Amino acid sequence: MQRTRLSTLVSTLFDQLERWLVNPWRRVSIVIISLLFGYFFGVAIAAYAGQAAEQDIVFSAILVILAEIISRIAYFRRQPQQKALWLEALNSFKIGALYALILEAFKLGS
Repeated sequence: MQRTRLSTLVSTLFDQLERWLVNPWRRVSIVIISLLFGYFFGVAIAAYAGQAAEQDIVFSAILVILAEIISRIAYFRRQPQQKALWLEALNSFKIGALYALILEAFKLGS
């Protein structure tokens, strides 16, 4: 690949972002924000599926498949080194969404 100004700028920005995210407190804050976004997403999906009342089975099947795929990616790594930040955030998003769905189920008495 050629060394253009744009490629140099992009690589420099990614390097700076990577160095900025090395701080443990920033990693934890991103994971917590991802957990809260997952909770919000789960509540929104439950509200939408509850109003439609026609797509409950489809939504639940899609969410179970997505949760299993994310779990497969997050937990079945061959090298148990430090996880990538995007993987931790994605797993945290999944946990928040599933927690919200379980909480909504308890609220409805299902």
